[in-house]
Amino acid sequence: MNRFSQGIIKHKKIILTIFIIVAIISALLATTVSVNYNMVDYLPKDAPSTIAVRIIEEEFVGDMPGARIMINDVSIMDALEYKESLSNIPGVTSVSWLDDIVGLNTLQSVPIEYLDKDIVENYYKENTALFTLSIESGKEQSTVSNIYDLIGNDNAASGESINLAETQNMSVSEVFNAMLILLPIVILVLIISTSSWVEPLLFLGSIGIAIVINMGTNIIFGEISYISNTVSPILQLAVSLDYAIFLLHSFNNHRQNEEPSKAMVLAMKESVPTVAASAATTVIGFAALMFMRFGIGSDLGVNLLKGVLLSFISIMIFMPAFTLLLYKAIDKTRHRKLMPDFKSSGKLIVRVRIPFLILALIIVIPTFLAQSKTEFMYGMGSMTAASRVGKDMEAIDEKFGKENPLVLLVPKENVGKEKMLSDELALLPHVKNIVSYVTYVGAEVPDEFVPKEAYDQFYSENYSRIILYTDTGEEDLAAFETIEAIVNITEKYYDTHYLTGTSATLYDMKSIVSTDTRRVNLIAIIGIFLVLLVTFKSISLPFILVFCIETAIWINLSIPYFADKHINFIGYLIISTVQLGATVDYAILFTNSYLNNRKTLGNKESMRETISTNLVAIFTSAIILASAGFALALTSNNPIISELGLLLGRGTLLSLAMVAFVLPALLVLFDKLIRKTTIKVK
Repeated sequence: MNRFSQGIIKHKKIILTIFIIVAIISALLATTVSVNYNMVDYLPKDAPSTIAVRIIEEEFVGDMPGARIMINDVSIMDALEYKESLSNIPGVTSVSWLDDIVGLNTLQSVPIEYLDKDIVENYYKENTALFTLSIESGKEQSTVSNIYDLIGNDNAASGESINLAETQNMSVSEVFNAMLILLPIVILVLIISTSSWVEPLLFLGSIGIAIVINMGTNIIFGEISYISNTVSPILQLAVSLDYAIFLLHSFNNHRQNEEPSKAMVLAMKESVPTVAASAATTVIGFAALMFMRFGIGSDLGVNLLKGVLLSFISIMIFMPAFTLLLYKAIDKTRHRKLMPDFKSSGKLIVRVRIPFLILALIIVIPTFLAQSKTEFMYGMGSMTAASRVGKDMEAIDEKFGKENPLVLLVPKENVGKEKMLSDELALLPHVKNIVSYVTYVGAEVPDEFVPKEAYDQFYSENYSRIILYTDTGEEDLAAFETIEAIVNITEKYYDTHYLTGTSATLYDMKSIVSTDTRRVNLIAIIGIFLVLLVTFKSISLPFILVFCIETAIWINLSIPYFADKHINFIGYLIISTVQLGATVDYAILFTNSYLNNRKTLGNKESMRETISTNLVAIFTSAIILASAGFALALTSNNPIISELGLLLGRGTLLSLAMVAFVLPALLVLFDKLIRKTTIKVK
């Protein structure tokens, strides 16, 4: 370790130059990494809805309907002109309207009042026309922008493609806005907790260069999810700032007796084991996300894990070199510490530890049960509810009713079986209309008399396509019950079948994520338990520490249940692992200090000393991580990101409370048990 440290100090200018060059290259590469906003792409390849989409893309002509466009105050001829204009927009692959159902000649020659009213009012009502569009995947943002330019503010657009475009628009400035709030808070906290005006810039420079490199190295994946793109830089800054604080704190201590180079060698030697153990718990929490079948977990887990490792490397290589170049500036800008020392807090917390422990034991079971019953949202509907998209959807639903299309693929066999299936599906309560060969063309019409373009809409070489228009929401109870009913009926006629559409995708997502949740949480808990087992060489301490942080997590996730609110599943999955991995460090630092003090002091005296000497460090770290969460909550236009930020901020403060008030009671209460179950403890 000494040779490594001395090598860094000897070649500090070369190291700084290399890191800066790599950061500049990474910053350029980061601009070329594409961002994926479509959550459907992260479903497993064997999910029924994913298989259905793949079959449609490979074998059928025409995409899934992805948008509804409502044009007010138009005649039939005006509506046909709008249809033509919509068809000419780049990215629009198809536009369907009334003329496709009754025929263009009929629509132009027969008065509207003589046509079937039930059919007409699905497309044209009170001088208002409703078009159904398919938009090419990947071109949603530009295409929807052109659609808005055409229809103006007086008309409406809604649907999955519109939601996707709005999500992309929301996410463009997310990281910048969050950093705009977070950085001043972090700088203020660091100024208060350090003794030099230059030290906060040292911290932010060392972590910042790791963040830039992390974003640039995403080029190896080609693309990342918008969740990772927004969340990773904020979390990387928040969870790895501790490493820099610990190294510089150790360096300042050794500076009192040693010259700068020697002090840095000693600081690195002292810091590496502690920082490595802290990073390991965080890495395990993030790595657990990679075991999700739903790909968004792996995407985010890899980004965060890579970010923490790069931060560790930057702190242990770049920061020592950077510090030795700036130590004179640090010395010249010294100021007295502005953070209270909390010296008297030890006595107070030891005195009130039992009431807090009793309170924790009272609420642990109810909160555990409550968080397991929290309802989740899986779609993007909540993200666009407050935007124009949400208002437009309400306007269209009010005028024409809800429309939620599903596509059913069954083997291409005989039209008789398909006719019986369509007839039975049509009886389902929420199925408004079925468009298939047997309903649109007629089971009795031979194939050779049907135009090829019409035939290809319904049949491929291997499959028959049946489109069901339902009147449910995207992910309400009625939607999922309708999907189950469709699947049950189809199974009576066909052994193989696939269902897709927004609701079918969300149904698959729900089934997959419910399994992922248990797996990810279990892996994270076991992994961190093992790290604690190795770190402390104790059987009892891992249970005590995990209990403290898990209780904080359960309280955090039970609040939506008691408030009768749904939360997005992404927030739940991420916070379960991130809060555990990032805040268990507080418990490790606290417990380590207690065990060291316990060698020379009694249990209560050790606890008072532990609280007095460590509460500032834990408080500083928690405030920074909580600020990162609340910055996301305040700045993000995306409810999923905002909700995640709120969970992170609140969860960090709850973990701080458990470590500061409940962990002392447990360590003192189980002092004898800890001594008996821990190797080499004195």
